[in-house]
Amino acid sequence: MKKILVALLAIILLAVATIAVAAFVTPTDFRVERDIVINKPRAEVFEYTKHIKNQNDWGTWMKKDPKTEQTYSGTDGTEGFTVTWKSDHPDVGSGEHEIIKVTENERVDSKLRFKEPFESEADAYIAFEDAGENQTKVKWGFTGSMPRPFNLMTLFIDMEEAVGKDFEDGLASLKDIVEKQKSPESDEDGDSDKDENKKVGDTPNDLEKVNDSDKKDSTSESNAS
Repeated sequence: MKKILVALLAIILLAVATIAVAAFVTPTDFRVERDIVINKPRAEVFEYTKHIKNQNDWGTWMKKDPKTEQTYSGTDGTEGFTVTWKSDHPDVGSGEHEIIKVTENERVDSKLRFKEPFESEADAYIAFEDAGENQTKVKWGFTGSMPRPFNLMTLFIDMEEAVGKDFEDGLASLKDIVEKQKSPESDEDGDSDKDENKKVGDTPNDLEKVNDSDKKDSTSESNAS
């Protein structure tokens, strides 16, 4: 009996040692990035994407749990804006998302602080660059690390594939939404065309001027006769 207990203890110690060594040699850092080309000018794409609240429409996590609770602090689209979320969905969990830096028409850097299912931090970013006439390449990614021994999860879960798929789906949704939006330039062109097409009589004041002119012509004809 004693030999059996000693053997079991040895197996347990060996297993613990193996896990410890694996956790030590397994990388803790990870990086995921995806990109897409959107057929809209860079300024227009940036203006929509810099607002974190818009991620509720094009991101993937709110779609996984539409009942996710959110609270906001600050002005969206500016440095310091923070959204805190909480969900019972295992793929969503809880945490906060804060805008750290905004570089106009170029990049938005954020900090992700995960609380559940385990605590960790990641640096997220969305970068913008010209990809041709009225085309914009959008890069969405994040870098972070998993504390030991949670980093052992990377031995069984491919972060690049798992998170990358969410990024691909999110960017595809972003492209669809932004490309369907009416460009501000189109509105301005429409207003200009309306102004150019205006003629005398288009407004009440113009009508009064025309009527006054007609009355004067009629009076002149009467006096002449």
